[in-house]
Amino acid sequence: MTCGWRPDCSLRGETATRKANLKIETDSERGKITLRLIGRLQAEQIGEVKKEIDDQGAERVCLKEVTLVDIDVVRFLAGCEDNGIAIVNCPAYIRAWIDRERQERD
Repeated sequence: MTCGWRPDCSLRGETATRKANLKIETDSERGKITLRLIGRLQAEQIGEVKKEIDDQGAERVCLKEVTLVDIDVVRFLAGCEDNGIAIVNCPAYIRAWIDRERQERD
């Protein structure tokens, strides 16, 4: 297994400290790339996560250690699944929220 470590996905300026609560690790197992997200994931960080998915060719996003998301993140995660990215180790409250958003959308 190989790991790449991203220290944070923060924005510049006064919000940087608050936004530095997300860490991204990249795992490779049997040729499948997984992004493991740790901490709080908010709308402002979607661009960074999207970039990492694209840059790394990630097939899975692990949410086991995600503690907080917002509505934009939930919609982003639903879109990831729609595009073939597996969401693994998803906390029950996030899964339920994704499912509700999908029902409302359809």
